[in-house]
Amino acid sequence: MSIKHWPEQERPREKLIHQGASALSDSELLAIFLRTGTQGISAVELARQVLSQFGGLRALMSASREEFCQGFGLGDAKYTQLQAVLEMSKRHLQEQLMRETVFTSAEHVRTYLSSQLRHSQREIFAVLFLDTQHRLIRYQELFMGTIDAAAVYPREVVKAALQYNAAAVILAHNHPSGVAEPSQADISITERIKRALDLIDVRLLDHFVVGDGSPVSLAERGLV
Repeated sequence: MSIKHWPEQERPREKLIHQGASALSDSELLAIFLRTGTQGISAVELARQVLSQFGGLRALMSASREEFCQGFGLGDAKYTQLQAVLEMSKRHLQEQLMRETVFTSAEHVRTYLSSQLRHSQREIFAVLFLDTQHRLIRYQELFMGTIDAAAVYPREVVKAALQYNAAAVILAHNHPSGVAEPSQADISITERIKRALDLIDVRLLDHFVVGDGSPVSLAERGLV
């Protein structure tokens, strides 16, 4: 049955309008993005099949162009639309952090870092460079590694902090496994970078580990 013949309260678009996007399931959200199904299959059913094929929304959003276009009912047009949506979301969050201090927008920081790093299949080490008011000057991905490791050099963090005339920084990296629990190596590199930044009077405010769910803050655990 076509979605237009469903009861109004069950149609994804109407449900979003009346209840908000958070009330929708992953398949309902994806159905709105896909807009149409295929012959004999509604957009919601197509979305369910796509999510089943990829193993979930996270895998779909992090898929390469080649992997994405192999999905049932997908192609270059849908891939470019998805990339545009993801990039607009990142830029929107970045603009918020450039206007607000990180202390008044802690959840924005977490959301922004998740949008930047969660879907990467490789480990990325990034830095938020902040001004004296702790507003965002620049987000920069400094190091990229294999699927489970990145070589991080404190001197490069110091060099970039001086380049942007930063007063403080927030470190962040992702765990491609999805498990955001900090490792001993994460704690060790945080200490090394903090000592290096102390020499140029730049504060290290936090180090977030990004995985599935909310990023883990080392500062909240007393590790910074």
